[in-house]
Amino acid sequence: MPPPPPPSTGQQQQQSPKSLVQRYSEIVAAVFAYWTCSISLVFLNKHLLSSPDLKLNAPLFVTWYQCIISFVLCLLCSRLSKWVPRLISFPDMPIDLRLSREVLPLSLVFVAMITFNNFVQCGLFLPYPGPDHLQTGIALLLLIVAGFLLGVNQEDVAGTLSINGVIYGVLASLFVALNAIFTKKTLPTVGDSIWRMTMYNNLNACLLFPPLMLLAGEFGEVPYSPHIVKFNFWAMMSLGGFFGFIMGYVTGWQIQVTSALTHNISGTAKAAAQTVIAVAWWREFKPILWWLSNAVVLVGSAAYTWVQKKDMDRKFYEAKEAGAKYEEELQKKLDTVQQSSEANDGKPNEQV
Repeated sequence: MPPPPPPSTGQQQQQSPKSLVQRYSEIVAAVFAYWTCSISLVFLNKHLLSSPDLKLNAPLFVTWYQCIISFVLCLLCSRLSKWVPRLISFPDMPIDLRLSREVLPLSLVFVAMITFNNFVQCGLFLPYPGPDHLQTGIALLLLIVAGFLLGVNQEDVAGTLSINGVIYGVLASLFVALNAIFTKKTLPTVGDSIWRMTMYNNLNACLLFPPLMLLAGEFGEVPYSPHIVKFNFWAMMSLGGFFGFIMGYVTGWQIQVTSALTHNISGTAKAAAQTVIAVAWWREFKPILWWLSNAVVLVGSAAYTWVQKKDMDRKFYEAKEAGAKYEEELQKKLDTVQQSSEANDGKPNEQV
């Protein structure tokens, strides 16, 4: 029996633009959510670690607590999904040691990324270009790196450049790129469930951070902090944990709907934007070349986005054209079969 014919060309033309719009909408929503949550979490952590009211010289402890909150929220949402399925939809979260081990490489990269990011706030996210990317895209990546290097030069001119800061920043950027790559590779292991991956990643991180906290001497810092008994401190810490919980999802979501490289470019633009926002908010003075360096990063990121959009359009319409061609060929085969069947049905009548 021949396969049923696909939808008509008219139906396909009506559905295809909507499908492309849905892709754009999902990508824009993922990037917007990532930017919003990431910038909010950065400023919240800065307040926790630098504010005179809540200052605590224990960044690893702050991150560890946020991982605990994220892990607990994942389990809580999973339970609520079973108790009130009409109210919330959430994947099942059984603790499987095998899955925990398979997510462990991602967790190691995640912890390294957070640790180095705690030493320095750096706008560079090292690109990971693959063979499928256009030369134009690579040129734009180099433009973004040039913008970062110009920013480093301006920090040197201003006398605020720290060699250790640059080293930690480059290492943090390396692990940010690796985190995106490992996230993309780990998602199939957990059934492409971003929430399940977030749960296991935070579970592993809860176990990996304490040894680092011990080496950093934070166990001797936290118990003697005057803010440790204040409700306001724990409220801000818990709020940071909630944003970390959301951040784990939106990061995986952005990587899932784009790519590891595009995620890093988005992070680059976000870092430049949040730096400009911070300087404007605190009314800091910066030389013109410093502003130019951030403008170069943002323009390069926008140009990269435009190139990716054109490439996405091209692939979409190529697939649409291939589908129309396949439909036409299939229709010809069906017409041939139908004509042959009619001819065979008419032969006995002619013989009679």
